[in-house]
Amino acid sequence: MTGAPVIVLFNRDLRVHDHPALHAAAADGPVVPLFVTDPRILRRAARNRIRHLCEALADLRTALRARGGELFVREGETVPEALRTAAATGARAVFATADVSDAARRRERALAEEGRRAGVEFRAFPGATVVPPGAITPAGGGHYRVFTPYLRAWERTGRRPVLPAPDRVAVPEGLPSGELPGPDAVRRGRGALSPEVPRGGEEPARARLRAWSEGPLSDYGDRRDLLAADATSRLSADLRFGCLSPLEVAEEARGRPGADAFVRQLAWRDFHHQVAADFPGIARRDYRPRGTAWRDDPGGLEAWREGRTGIPIVDAGMRQLLREGFMHNRARMLTAAFLTRGLRVHWRRGAEHFHDLLLDGDIADNHGNWQWVAGTGNDTRPNRRTNLLRQARRFDPDGTYVRRYLPELAGLPGGRAHTPWAEQDPPADYPPPLLDPSEGLGGD
Repeated sequence: MTGAPVIVLFNRDLRVHDHPALHAAAADGPVVPLFVTDPRILRRAARNRIRHLCEALADLRTALRARGGELFVREGETVPEALRTAAATGARAVFATADVSDAARRRERALAEEGRRAGVEFRAFPGATVVPPGAITPAGGGHYRVFTPYLRAWERTGRRPVLPAPDRVAVPEGLPSGELPGPDAVRRGRGALSPEVPRGGEEPARARLRAWSEGPLSDYGDRRDLLAADATSRLSADLRFGCLSPLEVAEEARGRPGADAFVRQLAWRDFHHQVAADFPGIARRDYRPRGTAWRDDPGGLEAWREGRTGIPIVDAGMRQLLREGFMHNRARMLTAAFLTRGLRVHWRRGAEHFHDLLLDGDIADNHGNWQWVAGTGNDTRPNRRTNLLRQARRFDPDGTYVRRYLPELAGLPGGRAHTPWAEQDPPADYPPPLLDPSEGLGGD
């Protein structure tokens, strides 16, 4: 291949399969696959995610080298480093996968504007969602505010083809590869390191996808809400880092038993992304202000973070988060309802704690879902009520999930694990409940 190279700037698209930007660049000439570690971003990121990122980058470098290429790593601010690399290599363009966060949008605008002045074209490609944000809009313009009409439009929308990984990635000679981030980068981050996490990277992610689609997917519709069953895909972190293409995941599931309910979750993910694209303040401001009277409760907030609220279904979810950097979606809803609807603590406090620990922490999904539960988001029933005890008995009827994460309750058989305060001799090392779990937590 001859001609000026193209920089492919990786961000949340750490894969070689179904990567439109990489596919276009590799088909047209030499490529400079580039990742920039920005110390400012690392300081705001969860240690769990940084560790996952390090593993994913190592896997990506291996995949590129297997195709004759390389992953070039630089440290600093993304836009200046990308343009410095363009100057060093004579690159004519920077290709990247479009993203929706406020920071990502600012970065893309800067690449376009500063690249133009430097004679370097910037092009954004799809790949972060099944349907790109903005590809479908309501009749009045803007974005869909309610999921059901969005889903109907989403299901009717045509899909681009899933692209294969390039057979060969030609890169310029003599360009230093740079060091991958490692333990020092992890130490810069926020939150605790969870001891039980899956390995990051495209190769293990594709293995997880195959195992899921060929087995547990078939029962997903019936078992997804059962907390102890662990019957969800556990692919959320792989999607968050782009180690899997969401479009390829949807196509892999197509036509299989259980696919409809599972693909609907991918539509929810796309829905939140199109909201965030049009409402960049999703992490800071109420999407739909309701005049909620939030209150400070430092003791309650800390008990919630530690999984010491005295309500087993809430505490089990919070302990799962600490242990695994992951929480079952049903538990996410219940723990968020406890904090926002029960303690009346602002949804931002909860979203920030989740974001400090979650492997799949994503501004659009995490903060969008927190606002949905808090009644300030896209929920069409903002005053819905949640009965924690009823939910616990419905989705963890034998108490298995609770006992898995709360060793203090190991001696309480069956559903008794949900009501330790009702025991004649309550466990001495488990606290009394901060709230009455049998009362519905709801709107004002």
